[in-house]
Amino acid sequence: MKFVAVTSCPTGIAHTYMAAEALEQAGKAAGHEVVVETQGAAGSSPIDPAVIAAADGVIYAADLEVQGRERFAGKPTVDVGVKKAVHDAPGVVAQAVAAVEAGPVTDAPAATAAPATKVEPNASVGARIRQWLMTGVSYMIPFVAAGGILIALGFMVAQAAWGETGAVEVTGVSVQTLIENFNLFSGQDWAVLLYQTGSAAFAFLVPVLSGFIAYGIANRPGLVPGFVGGAVSVTIGAGFLGGLVTGFVAGFLALWISNWRVPKGVRGVMPVVVTPLLSSLITGFLMFVLIGRPIAALMEGLTNWLNGLSGSNLILMGALLGVMMGFDLGGPVNKVAYTFAVTGLATPGLGQDAVQYRIMAAVMAAGMVAPLALAVATFVRKQLFTEAERENGKAAVLLGLSFISEGAIPFAAADPWRVIVSSVVGSGVTGALVMAFGSGLQAPHGGIWVLPLISNFAGFILAVLIGTLVSAALVVALKSTRKLPEQAGSEQPVAVAA
Repeated sequence: MKFVAVTSCPTGIAHTYMAAEALEQAGKAAGHEVVVETQGAAGSSPIDPAVIAAADGVIYAADLEVQGRERFAGKPTVDVGVKKAVHDAPGVVAQAVAAVEAGPVTDAPAATAAPATKVEPNASVGARIRQWLMTGVSYMIPFVAAGGILIALGFMVAQAAWGETGAVEVTGVSVQTLIENFNLFSGQDWAVLLYQTGSAAFAFLVPVLSGFIAYGIANRPGLVPGFVGGAVSVTIGAGFLGGLVTGFVAGFLALWISNWRVPKGVRGVMPVVVTPLLSSLITGFLMFVLIGRPIAALMEGLTNWLNGLSGSNLILMGALLGVMMGFDLGGPVNKVAYTFAVTGLATPGLGQDAVQYRIMAAVMAAGMVAPLALAVATFVRKQLFTEAERENGKAAVLLGLSFISEGAIPFAAADPWRVIVSSVVGSGVTGALVMAFGSGLQAPHGGIWVLPLISNFAGFILAVLIGTLVSAALVVALKSTRKLPEQAGSEQPVAVAA
């Protein structure tokens, strides 16, 4: 049979592409042809309409609403989460075969405004909240990446231009001075330009977070009140905590107002005037008058607490975040730790020694350990792994170096407790060491590709190396206690780099 498939995940980085590779290989192994369209962070290349027309069925392995769903109207369809395709691609292909054999479909799927969050109708409250939150975070991350890297580059150039006081000097130059006196050949002016541009990108973090949480809840009607609520949160000092609150408040308000039954003459202006006007007004009133000040006080207390951490407290925090990063390798616990680090970047500190930057460095380093450790283990003790796992080990090197923890998922799926225990220990050690060494990072992603932006990068590399060796040694020791696997096994999907 011939199938077309679409894969997507909230962040659009790893699971999207791993699911695509898994489906293609599972289809080939079963004697079927699977053509996949990845709707990831890098965009998507739509499947040729001729290929869609010739397909017997459709597979959706997506945690976001599929873009252009109407293209596949009338074909037998299987709709699963992206992780299902990563962990059990043969099962998903078998479901698709069964759907085709069950007969044609008469109901065409309705077109939806992408990229709305996909939440199953019977999903739990917790699942819905997580999906809405991840929608906001996934759209915020590019702003964090651009702003954080530009600010970090600004500090680097400032230190070269001003010396040790560069991080302070660059923040003291006004935008007006930059505009009026910019010199193309001045390192100081370039430092200010980089810093101010990054700061401008950072100014969007909370509004984008709030706006797209509201978008996930109410679709397009949630955008305006969500962005307005996020901007109000910044104005009153409520920060990302306020953005989280306004995202949900604005989303539910917009959803409620959009469902009002109004006369036909008013329907045309509801989405353009009435819904954004009323939902923005109510959101602004709630933040300015009722809940904004308590949230701002809570945000100030959290910031002071983080800035007051030092010594053993920071090391313990690094260990805890490392354990969370290594626990489920891109799952909910991992995402909580990562989101905590990324949202911390929304309150930039002075210089890369700020606590929030050290937290980001600890989280990134810990997230690199599991795939690197499994790769090392497959190299040094090949007989403990199947042929498919050894192939996964080769891909895991690039995934680990690029801070894609999901590179260890195929190993964890085949041998959960040994791999997870090893990952948790090694990642926890790495997180603690990064904090102890004082490394800091303002970029939310990139792994070794943003190494020049990491303060005390030698300590960062050493922490990753030690954690990788600890985790690799532990997984080899644990696997040595079990019966050797069949060497011919090739059921597992081969991980691919995003």
